[in-house]
Amino acid sequence: MVEQKRLFIGGEWADPATDRVIDVVSPHTEEVIASVAGAAPADADRAVAAARAAFDDGPWPRLDPAERAAAVRRLAELYKGRRKEMARLISDEMGAPITFSKFSQATLPMVLLNAFADIAGTIPWEQARPGRFGADVLVRKEPVGVVAGIVPWNMPQFLLVGKLAPALVAGCAVVVKPSPETPLDALLLAELVAEAGLPPGVVSILPAGPDVGRHLVSHPGVDKVSFTGSTAAGRDVAQACGAALKRASLELGGKSAAIVLDDADPAAVAEGIKIAGLMNSGQACVAQTRVLVPRSRYDEHVDALAAMVRALKVGDPSDPATEVGPLVARRQRERVREYIRSGRDEGARIVVGGDGMPDGLDRGWYVRPTLFADVGNHMRIAREEIFGPVLSVIPHDGDDDALKIANDSEYGLSGSVWTADGERGLRVARGVRTGSFGINQPYSMDPAAPFGGMKASGIGRELGPEGLDGYLESKAISLAAEG
Repeated sequence: MVEQKRLFIGGEWADPATDRVIDVVSPHTEEVIASVAGAAPADADRAVAAARAAFDDGPWPRLDPAERAAAVRRLAELYKGRRKEMARLISDEMGAPITFSKFSQATLPMVLLNAFADIAGTIPWEQARPGRFGADVLVRKEPVGVVAGIVPWNMPQFLLVGKLAPALVAGCAVVVKPSPETPLDALLLAELVAEAGLPPGVVSILPAGPDVGRHLVSHPGVDKVSFTGSTAAGRDVAQACGAALKRASLELGGKSAAIVLDDADPAAVAEGIKIAGLMNSGQACVAQTRVLVPRSRYDEHVDALAAMVRALKVGDPSDPATEVGPLVARRQRERVREYIRSGRDEGARIVVGGDGMPDGLDRGWYVRPTLFADVGNHMRIAREEIFGPVLSVIPHDGDDDALKIANDSEYGLSGSVWTADGERGLRVARGVRTGSFGINQPYSMDPAAPFGGMKASGIGRELGPEGLDGYLESKAISLAAEG
């Protein structure tokens, strides 16, 4: 049983303003495993005030970018020594299989920290350009200011560090609000931030519910909001930021398609979809849960996918053999079960799975991995983000038809194409309106590449130089002509 009675405000551990408590419940055992202080709006006010002081009057935004990058590298080195502990905490608090947590939830954040420190050395922080009216122009990159980072529970460390690292390199001060489902990993990161010796006020980490998130979004002391979450919540954030003319970046939902061409091997595709569609037990915004397969080979692909789903190891997330763990909360389990019933009621055929408990389990927020066939792209299971281990197989009649089906979605976050012909795959990749895409592989969030969505999947980009640019403003200074 873990207890933490203080909050990390402005780089220091401080008593909270209220007696709010967040109980962390294991998705595997349904038992309380931790109790931590929950932030209130008054705590957010203290954190923003500390961030404002750090940004307006402190040294951090005025350091040479190389000095900030060096501090981020110190944080990465500290992170390296705590990765196993971080992975275990994340599996305990939200149910991710431990093999997934070790890499995607705990190692990738360390890679991100170093990647953004590297990027800091490659961009032109000041650049002189010849002007058109006789004088040169100096273009400066300056930090956007105080940033509120609001992070969901499904990939808590990767998404938190994906905001924190570029904001720090840019010279911003940051107030992070992690989800109440996943405070433990965030508090461990706070320990590392304190040990890294950043200036006072630069980082605050406040586990809290939605009311604190809304308070930060509307706070006049916040210059930019970086939000990852549902499209519905993202619309509210965008509306609030628009009213205040506040900068915002939004990484939202997805309903991505894996496009299978007629020359692809069914067994290889099924193995790829195990990751592309079912990573993190399906709780991933980039999950490719619409599998578009050629009608001429439909049965072959359904059979291969069914064999893969049947063979999945479901159970204790701490077991290295587990491939599908529990969902994060009871409400999420019931939501996914309702979608499974909806698919069946709309006429889709359940090939594997269903809305009951997996065999051999009598507790935990588990859902049987489910494969639907005979799915139409108009059905709810094909149009709405389920966020669970549910795949829908949809037939297509050739490359053009597959592109039409893939693009017939309000979302545009990720996707993939599976083919023996690389050039053909690239043509398909260019034709899908998403922010990221993979050819013969699930899209992997490479720290060197921009990540984000089109349409209702978001605004702005994270990762890569483009991700750093989202935390910078460009200032133009006209230089007087000599003579």
